[in-house]
Amino acid sequence: MRNAFRRGWRLVRQEGPSQIQFWFIALGLGVASGLAAIAFRAAVEWLQATIYGTENVNLLASFAETLPWIWVLLIPAFGGIAVGIILHWATPDGRVRSVADVIEGAALNDGRVEKKAGIASALCSWITLSTGGSTGREGPVVHIASMFSSWIANVLRVDGVTGRDLLGCAVAAAVSASFNAPIAGALFALEVVLRHFALHAFAPIVVASAAGTVINRLVYGDVTEFVLPGTTTVEFYLELPAFFLLGLVCGLIAVIMMRTIFFADDLETALQRRLGLPHWMRPAVAGLLLGVIAIYFPHVIGVGYETTSLALTGNLGLGAAFIFAVVKVAAVSITMAGRMGGGIFSPSLMVGALTGLVFGHIATGFFPDASSAFTLYALAGMGAVAAAVLGAPISTTLIVFELTGDWQTGLAVMISVSMSTALASRVVDRSFFLTQLERRNVHLAEGPQAYLLAMFRVSGVMRKLGDEGAADPDACQRMIEQGLFLQGQATLEVALPMFDRSGVAFLPVVALEGEESTPVLQGALFQVDALKRYNQALAATAREEHS
Repeated sequence: MRNAFRRGWRLVRQEGPSQIQFWFIALGLGVASGLAAIAFRAAVEWLQATIYGTENVNLLASFAETLPWIWVLLIPAFGGIAVGIILHWATPDGRVRSVADVIEGAALNDGRVEKKAGIASALCSWITLSTGGSTGREGPVVHIASMFSSWIANVLRVDGVTGRDLLGCAVAAAVSASFNAPIAGALFALEVVLRHFALHAFAPIVVASAAGTVINRLVYGDVTEFVLPGTTTVEFYLELPAFFLLGLVCGLIAVIMMRTIFFADDLETALQRRLGLPHWMRPAVAGLLLGVIAIYFPHVIGVGYETTSLALTGNLGLGAAFIFAVVKVAAVSITMAGRMGGGIFSPSLMVGALTGLVFGHIATGFFPDASSAFTLYALAGMGAVAAAVLGAPISTTLIVFELTGDWQTGLAVMISVSMSTALASRVVDRSFFLTQLERRNVHLAEGPQAYLLAMFRVSGVMRKLGDEGAADPDACQRMIEQGLFLQGQATLEVALPMFDRSGVAFLPVVALEGEESTPVLQGALFQVDALKRYNQALAATAREEHS
């Protein structure tokens, strides 16, 4: 029995998802991730109900209108103070981890994500969403599930391919459990996190996604998140151009939303440095600003599903929908720039539904006899803005269908989604998450050919002194005197452009103990070795994505 167990363990570690054993691991991981998603949602709802004193957190925005203004003002501020203290203690950079970090872990860290910072981020997101932060709960849930997969990957000591597949299973289960959307959960993991549709990963990810959905339905039943009024129909021949135009409008709104968030982040960083505020105060200031907004516009509090439902059911007028969309973008920007925690997906759904409703009011007002219900435009807009923000047209389209249960309007939603993503992806770095990473100098948007070079340090590829074929030490010293050398901790991303500029066959590799210290020769990096390692990595990536 012990030998059989060891053989099974070895097969899982070495041959990964091609083995039946991996599917059982995917099933268990899916159940755990689904339970985590449900538990996080329940925890947010419990703390919201406790702090705000409401019996129905789904109507929190309406209930907040009845509270004393000082309470609405101070709750987000106190939440920001708690978040700031936690981040100051648990993270080196005061930043909440979310979906972008999961994508980075899949690409650059063999499917692993940070543990300590991840736990702190989950706690911060829980506090943020419960105290009025204007973000979503799906991003934190994805990162929580990714920590589970990282733990399993480390226990099994699996390679990068299997680690990424485990990560995909966890993400799929978390998304499907959050939305009761098994198809979209599986495709989100493949499209957004793994960023490929390899067949070897498909089966275990589907198993995990199904497990997450079962967990959701055992708790909440087989119900959709939003209920639309009646059946929506499209006057196809006359209305399709309107949905093309809606897609372009939504793509523009998505770009404005993303750039506003990044502008607010840069602005708050500059103000923090100029005023000398400690890092832990940044979320507190953001929370206070949110409280000011919430006094007049309580719909910005929390996830915002109440307002999204009002938009999808047509219970908002043109003016209210427009103002709510503008204020929501401002509130999301303040929350995320204040490093308070939470995700971007639910806010993008809300902004999209409001944008589509505004467009629908205008379009049906001009052509009342040739238009379907204006709520259909809210549905299409919801998918179009979210798809452009996430850079995930396939999975977002399916999430919209599974959230609403309305499969009759597929063509309208698909047209709007395709146009919005085509426009937005040309203006930003593919998506909100990839643009976040690009701003941290993590270059994933252009594909493996751009980021693989950053995975290899010069010290791991160089030929050391005394190795066969090593560079001549005297020639290396002459190059060092000319300032032509590399440090061992540098990556091939730095080295290959130096080869192009200098035209040399090798570069000395040195160690520097201080800025004023004399470089100590350790070896040399040959261009042919660097290119060989790069080509091997590209070939391995191609095998994984097409296996």
